[in-house]
Amino acid sequence: MVILGILAAIVVPRVFVSSSSAKITACYKNKRDINAGVERWYFNEGSWPLDALTDIAADADYFPDGIPVCPVDSTAYALDAASHRVTGHAH
Repeated sequence: MVILGILAAIVVPRVFVSSSSAKITACYKNKRDINAGVERWYFNEGSWPLDALTDIAADADYFPDGIPVCPVDSTAYALDAASHRVTGHAH
């Protein structure tokens, strides 16, 4: 029983940190993918997508499964109006 308690004390924090780290990494990957799609939209359409990303999200050629939400806090990504890059989510 003591051994199981020691193992749990070692493993549980590592699993939590690994899960949290994986979510942060996935958030950054999502931002890169969305930014790449935004740039492609601009070159194909001649204008930037809406800051809320609703127009690009509705086009299956860009995001067939829809635009993902941040895996860390389940919030939607949005574009900065000036830079046309995904804002926030700097975890």
